[in-house]
Amino acid sequence: MWSKISQLFLLAASVWPAFATDPTFLHRYLPDVRPKAVDLTTSAAQYKPLFGVGDPEEKQLKGVARYGELTVAPGGASEIVSYPAEEQIYYVLDGNGVLLYDGQKVPVKKDDFMYLPVGVKHGMANSSHLPVRVMVMGFRIPAETKAPPTPKLMIANANDARLAPVGGHGQTVLFKLLMGQTSSKRDMLPAAVRMVSLFIMDFSPGGTNIPHHHDNAEEIYYLLRGHGDIVAGGGMDGNEGRHPARAGDAYFYRLNATVGYYSGAKPGEPHDLILAVRSLYPFDKNASN
Repeated sequence: MWSKISQLFLLAASVWPAFATDPTFLHRYLPDVRPKAVDLTTSAAQYKPLFGVGDPEEKQLKGVARYGELTVAPGGASEIVSYPAEEQIYYVLDGNGVLLYDGQKVPVKKDDFMYLPVGVKHGMANSSHLPVRVMVMGFRIPAETKAPPTPKLMIANANDARLAPVGGHGQTVLFKLLMGQTSSKRDMLPAAVRMVSLFIMDFSPGGTNIPHHHDNAEEIYYLLRGHGDIVAGGGMDGNEGRHPARAGDAYFYRLNATVGYYSGAKPGEPHDLILAVRSLYPFDKNASN
């Protein structure tokens, strides 16, 4: 009897299609990601897709269009691109380059970040003797949303941002609030339309970003420096889901995923740093830190 039932289950498994689960989060480790040819790439510029465009699980992202590392070799340049329904942010991870922005050539350096509006042509060149590495972030603009270009290039350097606490995130992590929406009064650059907040978290040794969730925003954490436990869990059910993390780890969180971090640094060691970005989704809601 049981053998016949087992045979029926095996037959059903061979006939019914396999359904992929909708993940609460996605994880990538940058050194393990292989370059992919996209619209930015040239013989001198390669792109590693962490999330979104170029990644096999691109469709899991809703408001975020792309997130990945662009590396431009010495003397090289990327393609020039522009998007009719996507705003972008570049963050310079390492090296010195030249931002090609609406016909301008703007020198950029490590920890510079800039807002790239809808429809404005842009790219990255490198006149230095070492590669320049840039994190490329793109966010979809709904058809009904007006997103006019900024009057001038919005650019700043993260080292000029002050560290400040943010309520609800604990006393052992401080924030550099780099970029927010055009209405922002707290961020260095009030520039974006759908991107809510670009920020760096600076952790005291053993510090914590208290696990929490957002019901109307997608979020990405990228561990710039250090090691510890990233929280990536099921959301309001209280499942933290702690995962060992090291520099180069990146996590994409969909709506309601539990997010947070536990620093593994000891007293006297450099502080752990996370580059984080959060954007609105669904499109008709607002979000806050």
